[in-house]
Amino acid sequence: MRGESTTGTFALSEKNSIPNNLHDSSISMASADLFKTPSLQLTDPQAQSQSSAESHVPFANRKNTSVTDAGAMAHLLKGCLGTGILAMPNAFKNGGLAFGLVGTLVLGTICAHCMNILVSSSQFLCRRTKTPALDYSNTALVAFETGPKAVQPYSSFAKWFVNAALCTTLYSTGAVYIVFIAQSVKQVGDFHFEEMKIDVRIYMLIFAIPLCLMCLIRNLKYLVPFSMLSNAFILISFAITLSYIFKDLPALSERRNLADPGQIPLFLSTVTFALEGIGVVMPIENSMKNPGHFLGCPGVLNISMGIVVVLYAVMGFFGYLKYGESALGSVTINLPTGEILCQVVKILIAAAVLFTYALQMYVPNKIVWEGLECYVKKGWQNTAQNTYRIGVVIIATCVAAAVPELDAIISLVGAVFLSTLGLLCPAVIETVTFWDELGPGRWKLWKNVIVVVLALVVLVSGAYSSIARIVETYSMQQ
Repeated sequence: MRGESTTGTFALSEKNSIPNNLHDSSISMASADLFKTPSLQLTDPQAQSQSSAESHVPFANRKNTSVTDAGAMAHLLKGCLGTGILAMPNAFKNGGLAFGLVGTLVLGTICAHCMNILVSSSQFLCRRTKTPALDYSNTALVAFETGPKAVQPYSSFAKWFVNAALCTTLYSTGAVYIVFIAQSVKQVGDFHFEEMKIDVRIYMLIFAIPLCLMCLIRNLKYLVPFSMLSNAFILISFAITLSYIFKDLPALSERRNLADPGQIPLFLSTVTFALEGIGVVMPIENSMKNPGHFLGCPGVLNISMGIVVVLYAVMGFFGYLKYGESALGSVTINLPTGEILCQVVKILIAAAVLFTYALQMYVPNKIVWEGLECYVKKGWQNTAQNTYRIGVVIIATCVAAAVPELDAIISLVGAVFLSTLGLLCPAVIETVTFWDELGPGRWKLWKNVIVVVLALVVLVSGAYSSIARIVETYSMQQ
């Protein structure tokens, strides 16, 4: 599921300032001493950035770097291949077969590129500041602190913005998970208890109880068994779902190649939601034995994202070909509920998402609580933290209950949050990091302007279309 590997994203505390007061539990005393040497002068960072970055390799000072290239690829695939892939047939419904296929490949390439430039910027900044490792938010912090003088005063805001974007993205994805769980189980429940027809919001309230209990777990090692079960359930569910999709496929001529223009924003935002796994990128790179192998061609990131994009395109193309205009927010919901095997899939995938939820909340809970902890009296910190964790689940459940349409909430989250975190932020960070080295004709600047414009188009048009869809759904119900 998306975000399972994001726990490493919060490696540095809030007390960061480059170079003298950078605090990172992963930085050794020897590497910390490098910040005090006269050789590191950041009063004119642009003049020294290139020579400093090229002459220093900080990766040797990293701790907890036990992940091999194969392990990094497995983590990246796990982080990117989540519930989003099940929404791809619905995305193709809003794009069409031909447009959906081309659009998925193009958006996948852009998303992979944004991951690449985020990591390359982080590695360059590690060399520039002689820092072993930087997570996402601290990459933004250091980029602005060592960037052009005009942006240096906004360095703290840059870090806050990335952390806020990360937290809101993961929290909003949690609401998507709750809708997904409730809708999947409701289908099976309605089939076996046809006379009752329990409202989907009742299922949300029921599942909020185990979600609250799981979110009280603060030690990651106790979440490992849940993650392992989730992985097994996902593999089984995917295999069975694909077997149904490839049965008795209709002719290509029965499906639209291009959807109505008004549906395209929903396609863009849904694909953005599905493809974005940028939250897992920096933790994986920071934990590798050979971080130099992460980028490049072929590199761990490019190979992994190539596999992800192809799988998403295949699922979307054939899922839409199979179910056409009836493709729902998750293709598993389209499976015939009357068959036992399909019921098993719906329950397994719901359980997989349920077991992933606590891991999804781990990072934002940690980030937010470390900012709130200083305001709570010591004797009340444990109670306050538990209350906060339960409150997060309750709020997510209320959001899910307010917008119980899976396809609408997926496209809304993709449009507003993942376009910002996955497209806009990496483009801005690269521009600031390499401001004096933007290439001939400053092509990197213009390229990143295009990415930022795309992010804003996805944000505005996707949010408008998603909200309009939600309003339309409520109007029809009334």
